[in-house]
Amino acid sequence: MIDRDILKRSAIRASILTLFVIGYLGCTEEWQAPKAAVDVDTPLVHKLVGDRISPLMFSNPYAQVPAQCYIETAAGTQNACLFCHTNGVWAQGMGNNNPQAGAFADIGNFQREYSFAPYDSNTPLATINRWENTLFPEKLAAHVASLGLDPQAWDMQAYIRQDNWQAAYNQRPLKTNAWDSGTDSPFRLLPALDPSDLPAQADGFVRTSRGENSFFRDSAGMNTGWRAINFMPYGIFSPQTGSVSGIYIRLPVAFMQDEQGKFDTQTYSNNLELLAKAVQNRLSEQDSKTYFGNATAIAVQKGVYPVGTEFAHPLHYVDIEADGSNQQISRFTGTRSQHVKEVRYMIKWEDYNPNGHRPTAGADPSNILGSDSQGWVDNGAGWYLVGFIEDATGALRPQHREEMMQCIGCHSGVRETEFPTFTSGSGNTVDSTWSFPRQLANGQGWQEMNYLGYVAGKGATIPEPINRDQKIGEYRLFLEHVVGANLYGQMPASIESYLSTKITTANGYTSNWTAIDTSSAQAYHDNQKLRQKLMRELTAKGDYKDAQGQIKAELFYPPKEDALAGAARYRQVVATQSFIKGKDVFPQTPHTFKAMRPDSDPVRKIDDSAYAFGEVITERSIEHDNPASITYRAGNQATEIDPDLPFAQGGNYLPNYTPFFQ
Repeated sequence: MIDRDILKRSAIRASILTLFVIGYLGCTEEWQAPKAAVDVDTPLVHKLVGDRISPLMFSNPYAQVPAQCYIETAAGTQNACLFCHTNGVWAQGMGNNNPQAGAFADIGNFQREYSFAPYDSNTPLATINRWENTLFPEKLAAHVASLGLDPQAWDMQAYIRQDNWQAAYNQRPLKTNAWDSGTDSPFRLLPALDPSDLPAQADGFVRTSRGENSFFRDSAGMNTGWRAINFMPYGIFSPQTGSVSGIYIRLPVAFMQDEQGKFDTQTYSNNLELLAKAVQNRLSEQDSKTYFGNATAIAVQKGVYPVGTEFAHPLHYVDIEADGSNQQISRFTGTRSQHVKEVRYMIKWEDYNPNGHRPTAGADPSNILGSDSQGWVDNGAGWYLVGFIEDATGALRPQHREEMMQCIGCHSGVRETEFPTFTSGSGNTVDSTWSFPRQLANGQGWQEMNYLGYVAGKGATIPEPINRDQKIGEYRLFLEHVVGANLYGQMPASIESYLSTKITTANGYTSNWTAIDTSSAQAYHDNQKLRQKLMRELTAKGDYKDAQGQIKAELFYPPKEDALAGAARYRQVVATQSFIKGKDVFPQTPHTFKAMRPDSDPVRKIDDSAYAFGEVITERSIEHDNPASITYRAGNQATEIDPDLPFAQGGNYLPNYTPFFQ
C-alpha cells in the first residue's frame, strides 16, 4: 500500500523549496534566493483542508459519467466512444492506468458495451440517464419561462462580450502569484493568472506590467511563469460545440532557474519542451533524463508531470468575430469570447505516477474530498481540481462538488480502492490531462489557443495535425468514426446544409448526401450506413480541407447566428443554475438519444421491456439474474459497434486510439 501522504521531495536540493516559496512573492532578474538550507521534508505543494461527502448524496450519484456515454451508436456507424475509451494511452505507458476498450475484463469494453456499473448491489443504478437538460431541452425552456425570463429578449452578443473573469480575479485575496492565496475566501484558489495580463506574447509566455504578478524580468518584460498552449480539440470544447478554451501551464520556480539559481527564460523553455516530450511520448535516448537548471535533481518521467505543475483553463463562449484582432470584441484568439463560462484550474499536489498502479475495476464511492465554498476537489490521482462557473447573473462563483464530480469523471485515474478519495477517469488522459498531449507541433503549440489559427471571415490558417499512430489527419479520423461534429454524434444544420451541397453525384460521389431518416428502423439503419460511407468518401477525397490543407471553415466553425443561438441555450442552464442536469443543450433531442433499433434487437429498459421506436432513451437494461456476479445490476446491452467488421466495409472499432500527433 502506498502512503497517501507522501509529499516529500528528498531528492530535490534544499534550495528548490526556498525558491518555490519566495519566488511566488514576485521578483525580478536581480532577485536571488537566500542560501540558507531549508527542511527538505517540507511539501512542495501543501495539502488543502476540506471535508468529505458521498456521491450517493447527490441527485446524480454518477455525475462522473457524462451524457455522451448514454448515446446510441446509430447502427454502429457512430463511434464517439473511442476518443475517451481506449487502450492506446495505457498500452504505451503514458500516464494512464484505465484502459477501457477491453484490455482488462474487470474494467470492460466501453466501445462495445453499455456496462454502467453501480457502486454495489444496494446503491442506485448507473444505467439511468439523469442529464435532463440534454435529453429534454423543452423541459429546460419551461423552467426558464417559469422564472419569467424570455431568452428571445436576451442580447447574447452583448452578453458574451462582457468581461466576468476580471471581476472574479479582483476578488482573489492577497494579490500575489502564489497558487494558493491562503485565505478562507470563495476565490482563494482562482488561478493566479490575471486576465488583464493576457493575451500571451508571441512565444506563449504571459508577461505583465505588474510586479506582483511576475516571477522575473526577461528581455521581453516581467514573466508571470504562465505559458499558453495551442492544441487540437475534438468534439468537445470546439467552436461547433459552443465552448472554446484557453490553456495555460506553469511549473514551479526551480524549473525557471539555471543551475546557479538565476531566473532564465531559456532554461524554463527547455524544461517546458522536455515536459512536452514526456507527455506526448516523444522522449528519445538522447533527451536528458532529468530536468534542466535548478530542477536537475528531478527525473523526467514518461507520461507524468512533476509536483507543482499548474494548469489554468478559462472556458469561453464562442464569438465568431473574435480572432484577437479587435480587442473591443475580445482580446482572445480562436473565437474565444470575452465572457467565460468557467475558469478551471489543476495543480499536481502529490507525487503520484499512474504508470505504477495496475488497472482495477471501479472507484471507491465512499466520499469526495473537497470544499464546496472554495470550489475544489481531490481527483484521487495526485491533482486538486478547482472550478468557478457562472451564477445566475453571469458572475463567477465556486463550483460545488456535485458539479465538480463531472471534472473527476474526465480528469482522474484508477486508484486502488483502499484509498478513501473518489476516483474515476477516462482511458485517454495523460496523468489526468487532455490538452497538453494534443499540443500542436512545428512551433505552433506555444501560443494562445487559436483553434487552428482562426481568422474571422476566413477560417483556419494552420493545417490539420496528423495523428501519429493512424497516419491520417486528426479531424479526418474524427469525421470518419463519428460522422458528426461532436461527441453526441450530432450534426448541426449548417454542416448538413454544406454536405448536401458538396456531396452529390454531380461532384463524383456515389450518392447524394441525405438527411437523417427516422421513418422506420430499417430506413434509419440504411440511412446511417449511407451517411458513413459518404463521409468517408469526403475525407478520402480530401474535400473536408482546402487546397492549403486547412479544415474548411464550414465544418469547424459555426455561423454567427448558430453560435449566438447556442449561447442562448446554454444561458438557460445558467439562469436556472441547473448544471447538474447537463450543460449541453440542443435545439431538440439528438437522434442518438432515441431508440431506433429493429424489433429483433430493441433498446431495453431496466425492467427488460422494449422502448417504442423513436422513444427517448432515459435508462438502459441491467443484468439482474445472478446477485453473486460482479456484473449484477450493471448495464448489459451491447452497442452496435462490430469489432470484427473491417473499416473498408463500414467497421468503426478502434480500441487503441492515441491523442498524439506527428
